[in-house]
Amino acid sequence: MALGNNSSTAVTSISLTRPSLPLRGRSFRALVLAPETPLGDWFSHLDALVQRSPTLFSERAVILDVSGLAKDSPRGDHSPLGGLSLRRDLADPEAAEPAEDDTPAAAAAPDIAGLVDELKQRGIRIVGVEKAEPAWLGPALPPLLSGGRPAEMAPPEAKAAPEPVKPPEPRKPNSLVLERPLRSGQSVYHPEGDVTVMGSVASGAEILAGGSIHVYGALRGRAIAGAGGNPRARICCRKFEPELIGIDGLFRTADTTDPKLRKKAVQVWLEGETLRIAVLD
Repeated sequence: MALGNNSSTAVTSISLTRPSLPLRGRSFRALVLAPETPLGDWFSHLDALVQRSPTLFSERAVILDVSGLAKDSPRGDHSPLGGLSLRRDLADPEAAEPAEDDTPAAAAAPDIAGLVDELKQRGIRIVGVEKAEPAWLGPALPPLLSGGRPAEMAPPEAKAAPEPVKPPEPRKPNSLVLERPLRSGQSVYHPEGDVTVMGSVASGAEILAGGSIHVYGALRGRAIAGAGGNPRARICCRKFEPELIGIDGLFRTADTTDPKLRKKAVQVWLEGETLRIAVLD
């Protein structure tokens, strides 16, 4: 027997779904520091480089390559790590390798934590470590990275029987002309063509161009041409005093260039895997 009024109650079933978490892959260019023993001398070279180019590591991703420390004791030798290596062109290919040591101290793990702390005190923040054993890294250290390659254009993936597509129309040259000098802290990114500066480029300023870079004054900042993968790009300036130059992924800092070229009118071009610099007649 039913009590009260006959009624029905609609029950709505609610299904809660967890929102998806988007994950995206992204590639960035990074500078690579490859220390070698003795560390004392290496830090002296690094400090001298930072003094000459104080903005070289500013807002830059820096990777620490510890392959040169694998056979050295973290406390057995306080001499420098050798040289500074910016991936592909700043390392000296004929640099002497550290001598092998068969003593038990040589098998000890390098003091990566101390090295990262020393670099941090110099304003250089390490975002990852390459060529290290997992046991060398603690939870407070940057992550272990693998699979890095020199800065260059990645080869296209092979595809079976690709469908023919209509080739895109070639883009018209799009040059950018700056009528005023580029001051310290200013940055110009022009991926479509050449960049011409009618004045000077101050220390701390930066130009990234898909084509060539022409500076009719002094070049004291950073100039990177062929940024979109153009090996035929060039850098020309009336007075050569740069902090860093680069073409199509090859870079060179001020301390790796011939001092006789400073304050001269020069041109920079890419020949194979080598940056060439010559005085303009």
